[in-house]
Amino acid sequence: MKKILLSAGALLMLFSCQNDTTEAAPETSALARRGCASQEVLAAQLKADPKLALRMNEIEAFTQKAMVTGRLVNGKVEIPVVVNVLYKTAAENISDAQIQSQIDVLNEDFNATNSDFSSTPALFSGVAANVGITFVLQSVVRKSTTTTSWSTNDAMKKLPKGIAPTTPTTVLNMWSCNMGGGILGYAQFPGGASATDGVVMDNNAFGRVGTVSGVYNLGRTATHEVGHWMNLRHIWGDATCGSDLVSDTPTHNTANYGVPAYPHYSTCTGTPVEMTMNYMDYTDDRGMYMFSNGQKSRMAAIFVSGGARAGFGI
Repeated sequence: MKKILLSAGALLMLFSCQNDTTEAAPETSALARRGCASQEVLAAQLKADPKLALRMNEIEAFTQKAMVTGRLVNGKVEIPVVVNVLYKTAAENISDAQIQSQIDVLNEDFNATNSDFSSTPALFSGVAANVGITFVLQSVVRKSTTTTSWSTNDAMKKLPKGIAPTTPTTVLNMWSCNMGGGILGYAQFPGGASATDGVVMDNNAFGRVGTVSGVYNLGRTATHEVGHWMNLRHIWGDATCGSDLVSDTPTHNTANYGVPAYPHYSTCTGTPVEMTMNYMDYTDDRGMYMFSNGQKSRMAAIFVSGGARAGFGI
């Protein structure tokens, strides 16, 4: 069983996933490599809200207790979604069909109905999870803007340039916009301010039709980011041989890119086979297709009474 280590730094994680063009990775192009600017975003969040680390430690303690005691929600959780579209060009004003395709991907991936779920290796088939969370598109809000590109400073979530979130304690807000610096998207972890809660996505990585392109054309960036929004860490724990606070995912050296050949062995203690096909790794969209049961329990814990997202629970 993986040892779970807690720290204030590990618990304050508003993740920002981006393209890193400095180095080509195996089986992927130099223009399409996932990366993360979490440390920069972390520093900004700590400066703006020194109490956030404490809130996230409290959420983590509650989560661990809920997982140990089995105090999890019964039945399925249904998540209403509002998609906020900010556009300067016609291409950035993504279609309703493109938006619905992303909702469809989330429903498939969180309910193990994605066609590639059957590709899960036998080694991990016993822990491959049907999370049992569904997503329903509630509305689409569109706004023309003069902003050419957006960063991780949450400006897209604020007036006058952006769109404020719709009832974030009971609705998952997603923003589609043109992200600068090669950024694909980022999510706010449970415990952050309601005024900035939700998931931000670049319009070129939103859904699986329309403006999507390259190796991020299957909607899996949103699956990854919504995983963060539901309290999941990166599978390598954002440290060499780090902990993602889940016991049934193998310890990873670091992030994986492209589509690694199976089996891919870790050099961490015990040299386990890495779960590179997990949505919380950094592989290409076609290379990720499963959550684990431990991740399922971790996500479920935030929806119980007293949990960080109890407003969504049933």
